[in-house]
Amino acid sequence: MMNEITITSSIDGSAEPSLLYIPDGKQNFPLLVGLHTWSFDRHNQVEDMLPRCEANGWGLLLPEFRGASLVSNPRAPEACASQLALQDVLDAVDFVLQNYPVDPQRIFLLGGSGGGHMALMLANYAPTLWRAVSSWVPISDLAQWHGQNPNYAAHIEACCGGAPGLNAEVDAQYEARSPMTYVQTLAGVNLSVHHGRSDPSVPFSQTWDLIQAIMAYQPQKFFFDIFDGGHELRYDSAFVWLRQQVEDESASTLSK
Repeated sequence: MMNEITITSSIDGSAEPSLLYIPDGKQNFPLLVGLHTWSFDRHNQVEDMLPRCEANGWGLLLPEFRGASLVSNPRAPEACASQLALQDVLDAVDFVLQNYPVDPQRIFLLGGSGGGHMALMLANYAPTLWRAVSSWVPISDLAQWHGQNPNYAAHIEACCGGAPGLNAEVDAQYEARSPMTYVQTLAGVNLSVHHGRSDPSVPFSQTWDLIQAIMAYQPQKFFFDIFDGGHELRYDSAFVWLRQQVEDESASTLSK
């Protein structure tokens, strides 16, 4: 069972909700931070992540980070990996660390689609916090995706303040919220990135371009996979890799 918690933002003082599961009787346990997708909220990962965390004896934190990145969200400019949204996740992790016996050396990130995008952004925002980061079918370049998927163009504009090229301020928002901006930092993170080659929502070229940019920095802990599939987070595969990171004291990983 997950409990609702409310965390005060260290930036603007707003009250931000998260869901939290703490395993009974455990000490020094790993914590998985699960990230919701582009169009949903903190509840959409409970069904897939909670049973797996319970089976592994891990804690699970599901932060909301300002809600869905949609026109219908009145706080859309604060969503989509804004600094407020990024800090919301760190504030929630800090709350858990201060109040529960989590192993601070075994904190993990997992997300798909918009959550995969947020995972990459958080990997850059706090690169030393995460033992390992698993990102699935992520958006890596928001300006490029704006032209690739017209179904999401209006929602991206709601987050970034307009269409790419509107003005310098808007373009700066696209750049600041895109993982491609931060490949040098991402190359130093224990990172696993996956994308389905038949993805109809986010073209796998988004991840392929990211892979090539990261590889230019000769990363030591970078695993990637362009798999036969679509727009999906393969939870069983993700948890197999995360368990390997839990068990490996050196947090080493295959590089490809």
